[in-house]
Amino acid sequence: MPRPHPPPRWYLIQCKPRQDARAEENLMRQGFTCYRPTQQVERLQRGRRSVTIESLFPGYLFIQLDQLNDNWLPIRSTRGVNQLVTFGKQPIAVADDLIEQLQQQLCENPVESTAFEPGDRVRINSGSYKELEAIFLARDGTERILILLQLLHREHTLSVPIDAIEKT
Repeated sequence: MPRPHPPPRWYLIQCKPRQDARAEENLMRQGFTCYRPTQQVERLQRGRRSVTIESLFPGYLFIQLDQLNDNWLPIRSTRGVNQLVTFGKQPIAVADDLIEQLQQQLCENPVESTAFEPGDRVRINSGSYKELEAIFLARDGTERILILLQLLHREHTLSVPIDAIEKT
């Protein structure tokens, strides 16, 4: 009686610097199933806001491979690919439920980034500190940011919701 055929598994690919999308495109052209979690990032470019799509894990993407039927050799020579991530000399499969959780989480709560850079001057547009100016420091989770507020001749670091500030 023949052994049951194992289902395809997910593996991790390390891409060449800033070539995640290129690697994904070239692997998909070869018939591989890939998953590259992405996020929308809002940036200021030449004084205008622009939204771009970037990898959630820069430099990496997931590929689904069948251990018995897929030819793994072309992966290494694919443009944009650096290597298949291994432990020792063996590729290690990523748990299917991890990929499913990532896909589900990103569908339900897409990751967005602000166009604020550390040091940007911002105005608080709601809450107790409404209309006060502050300095953007950093992100504090997915929905909050840290700002530096000058109040009563002292500097205070506050965590506020992202939608509570605007750029001045």
